[in-house]
Amino acid sequence: MQITAVSVEAYRWPRPTPIANGKHTYRYVGLSLVKIATSEGITGVGFAGGAGRIEQATVEQLTPLLIGEDPLATERIWHKLWVPKKIGRRGLTTRAISAIDIGLWDIRARVAGLPLYKLLGAYTDRVPTYVAGGYYAEGKGLGELAAEMASYVELGARAVKMKVGALPIAEDVARVRAVREAIGADVKLMVDANCAYKPYEAIQLARRIEPYAPFWFEEPIAPDDYAGYQRIAQATTIPLASGENEYTRYGFRDLIATGAVPILNADATHCGGITEFMKIAALAQAHDLELAPHGEQEVHVHLVAALANGLMLEFYPAAFNPLWESMYHAPIRLNADGTVSPPEVPGIGIDPNEAVLAPYRIA
Repeated sequence: MQITAVSVEAYRWPRPTPIANGKHTYRYVGLSLVKIATSEGITGVGFAGGAGRIEQATVEQLTPLLIGEDPLATERIWHKLWVPKKIGRRGLTTRAISAIDIGLWDIRARVAGLPLYKLLGAYTDRVPTYVAGGYYAEGKGLGELAAEMASYVELGARAVKMKVGALPIAEDVARVRAVREAIGADVKLMVDANCAYKPYEAIQLARRIEPYAPFWFEEPIAPDDYAGYQRIAQATTIPLASGENEYTRYGFRDLIATGAVPILNADATHCGGITEFMKIAALAQAHDLELAPHGEQEVHVHLVAALANGLMLEFYPAAFNPLWESMYHAPIRLNADGTVSPPEVPGIGIDPNEAVLAPYRIA
């Protein structure tokens, strides 16, 4: 079997209401798919999130290196593509490699006739999950925020995540308090700053929200400030989580070496794909650390299910995406116990509804 063609399809559509985290505002939902065709008629689909022109151009530049390759040779292909002098190491070009690699693993699982999580090890078929919400939005006060987060619990969520970092610390403390009161003491509550703080600010916030028992404090500061993570970890009882903006096993090696971050938010669409994610997972396991991947629930449900140290899946509800119910023929959903199960079909198991997506195609 050989790779015969590689293509990128990019889509974008508006959100009903723009949302914001500690540093960024999002007015659109983006989706990019890398499709890898083979001589056996099997096509793999890789996810590139909201990839833009740089990622698309990188895939196009790498395509000649892929044509004629055996798509099952994921290790060889990864090292063929990741050449840091030219492409890779960190940033958008590594995300492009990630999308290609995910597509290749989709092919591997399809050829094997197995769901991806079973091909990778099948530790469980029900993944603990948290609903990601609590964004800033125009007109969303404490009452609206509390109602939103409580609604996720009513859906069956046993854990929820909210944003901090865009308002003065006192106001964000009030928001955390309101959410804790709304969801009760038994639901896990995560807070995510999206790198909005300096270390001293993160320490101030952490100490003031400790009474509300956050399960973790995610990305309090810039991802490369390893010394800052150490200072924060020494100053609070809240576990730190980070890694959505980290790349490859080398970046996670250095993050782990800080001893400050017990929960790693590796993202297979960022860090180098599934090939690299599984190496990161093994490195984390050797240090008794857990993974709670960031983003793209359709891919990461398989990875969390495959791993003994897969802690939790990030799950985005329909409220943030007007096409959520229709963009895939069979979207994954919360189980009654607040878990999510990977699709029991060969490959990643996500079949894009191209008729629904077609009006929003931009590339």
